[in-house]
Amino acid sequence: MQIRPLAPHCGAEVTGLDVRTIGESEMAALRDTLAECGVVMLRDQQLSPEDHIAFARRWGNIDVNNYFPANGGYPEIAEVRKAETQFVNIGGGWHTDHSYDVEPAMGSILVVRELPPKGGDTLFASLGAAYDALSDGLKATLGTLRAVHSADHIYGPDGVYAKTDQAADLKGQDIRANAVHPAIIRHPVSGRRILYVNPAFTLHFEGWTREESQPLLQYLYSVAMREEFHCRLQWQPGSVAVWDNRSTWHLAVNDYHGHRRLMHRITISGVALN
Repeated sequence: MQIRPLAPHCGAEVTGLDVRTIGESEMAALRDTLAECGVVMLRDQQLSPEDHIAFARRWGNIDVNNYFPANGGYPEIAEVRKAETQFVNIGGGWHTDHSYDVEPAMGSILVVRELPPKGGDTLFASLGAAYDALSDGLKATLGTLRAVHSADHIYGPDGVYAKTDQAADLKGQDIRANAVHPAIIRHPVSGRRILYVNPAFTLHFEGWTREESQPLLQYLYSVAMREEFHCRLQWQPGSVAVWDNRSTWHLAVNDYHGHRRLMHRITISGVALN
C-alpha cells in the first residue's frame, strides 16, 4: 500500500491495495489518511455493486440519497450521470454533500462506471486550509455564528435542477431538508477547525437575513476557492474516491459535452457537528 500526496493541502492517491480484501490495519491507515487529506483516490479497483456496498459499510452506516436515481436493485447506490444529450451535470458547482441534513454525511465513495474520452475531472477544496487562512478576528466572529443549510432551492419543484435537462432524472422534489450547523466546526476525528459553509446549500447565518449574510458568505467562499487549497482528481477506469464531507468541498467539471459519464456513489452517515 503506497500513499502519495496529490497537493499541499488536500488529496492523496493510494495504490497497491485491493479494497475487496482490505485488512483492518490497512483500513485504519485509510481512515487516518482521509482525516488528514480530506480525499483519497484509490486506483486499479474492480468493484461490483456488492463490493462497493461492502467497502462502504467498512466506513459506517449508509445514508441513502433522497434525490439521485438509484442503481437498479441497489438502493444504497446513487447514480451520478450525464447523458450524451444533456448539457447540465450534477454537482457542477462547489458544494459538500448533505450539509442540509441534521446529521450531515461523514463521507462519500464514488466509483467509476463510464467515462468520457477526456475531461470529467473532480476538484476538491480544503476547508481546513480555508479556515487557517482567516484572520484571528474573523475566526472569533465566525465562532459565534451558525448557518442555515437547505436542499429545497436545489432539488425542490422550483429548484435549480427543475429548470434543467437533469429534472427528469431526479426524484424527491417534495422532500424538505433543512438544518442549522456551526459556521466553524471541530472535525470529529482530527479535531481540526473547519469552515463549514458552502455555496450550494448554505442560505444565511442564523438570525441574519440573506442580504446581510451574503457579503460575508461570498468572502468566505472566495477564500476557499483559492487554487492553492485545491486538488484535482483525474478519473481512470478502476478509480474509486473516498472523501470527507466535513472538511472538503468538491466540484464536478462539466467539460465533456456530447459524451456520457456515469458514476456510482454511496454516502456514509455522519453525526451532528459541533
